[in-house]
Amino acid sequence: MRDALPTAQDQLPADHRRKLAAWLLSVAAMVAVMVVLGGLTRLTGSGLSMVQWNPHHLLPPLNAQEWQQAFALYQQTPEYRLVNTQMDVAGYQGIFLLEYIHRLWGRLIGLAFALPLAFFLWRRMVPPGWTSRLLVLFALGGMQGLLGWLMVASGLVDRPEVSHFRLAAHLILALLILAALLMTALALLDPPRRHHPLAFKLVVAVTVLALTTMTWGALTAGLGAGHLYNSFPLMGDSLFPPEARPPLLNALESPAAVHYVHRVLALTTWACLSLLGWWAWLSKGPRPLVLAGLWGWVQAGLGISTVLLAVPLPLAALHQGGAVVLVSLLTWALFCLRR
Repeated sequence: MRDALPTAQDQLPADHRRKLAAWLLSVAAMVAVMVVLGGLTRLTGSGLSMVQWNPHHLLPPLNAQEWQQAFALYQQTPEYRLVNTQMDVAGYQGIFLLEYIHRLWGRLIGLAFALPLAFFLWRRMVPPGWTSRLLVLFALGGMQGLLGWLMVASGLVDRPEVSHFRLAAHLILALLILAALLMTALALLDPPRRHHPLAFKLVVAVTVLALTTMTWGALTAGLGAGHLYNSFPLMGDSLFPPEARPPLLNALESPAAVHYVHRVLALTTWACLSLLGWWAWLSKGPRPLVLAGLWGWVQAGLGISTVLLAVPLPLAALHQGGAVVLVSLLTWALFCLRR
C-alpha cells in the first residue's frame, strides 16, 4: 500500500516527528523572509546589480579591486546604460548589498534544508515513504534558485527590467514551496481527520483564487503598473482604464489592464475570504479560516493604501509580506479540513 500521511504518525516516535516538523517549520520561516527580501530588492532597484550567478560564491567583493571589477560588469548592463548612467562605485555598493543578502539567504535556505535532511536520513529518523517527498521539496528549492537567475538574466540583455512573467513565476513558486513545507510539517505533528467535502473544495477554490490574485500582483509589480491610477475604487474617471481595451487581450501585457485585473481579482478574493471566515466563525469551523477571513481585510487595506500613496516602499513590502501570511493561513485551514 502506498505510504500516506498516517504512516508518519504510526511508524515514527513522537520526539522524532517533533524534530522533523520543527526543522521544516524553520525552513518555511526562512522562505517567508526570502519572499519579503525579494520584494525589497525589486522595490529598491537592487535586483539587477549582480550580473553573474556563481551559486558557489558566498562572499561579496572584499577590496577596491574586486568592487571595481563587479561594477565594470554592471556597467555593461541595460540598467546602467539606460537608467543609472551617473552611478559610481559607492552608489553601486548601495544597490548591491540587498541583492547580495537576498541571494546569500537563498543559499542558506538550501544548506538549512540539505544538511539536516542528510542527518535525519543517516539517523533513520525519516519515516518510510517520506524521503521522496523531502527530496522533491529540495528539488523545488533548486528549481527556485534557477528560476530566480533566469528572471534576473531577462533584464541583462536589452532592457533594464526583468520579465514580469518570470517575476510572477518566481513569486508563486516560492509561495507553493512555503505551503508544501507547512503542510508537510503539520502532517508530522497532527493525525489525519475527516473533513467536510464541500468546505474543503470551497477553501481549495479560494486558495487558487488567492494565488491567481498574487500572480497578477506580481505582474503588476513587474510592469510598474502600481504607479498608474493612484486612486480607488475608480481608475481615473472610470472603473476601467480606457487604454486597456479590450481587457482580455491586454490582461497580460498592458500595465493598466494588468492593474485592473489585479484589482478585480483582489476584491473577489477579499469577498470570498470574508464569507468563508464568517461561515467558519458561525459554524465553529477551522480557526485558521476565520483568521484568513480577517487577514483578507488587512491585505486589502494594505493593497489599497499602497495604490493611493503611489507605492511607498514600506507599504509595498508589507503588502507582499501579507501574501505570505495569507498563503500560510489558507494552507493551515486546508490541513485542518483534510481527509
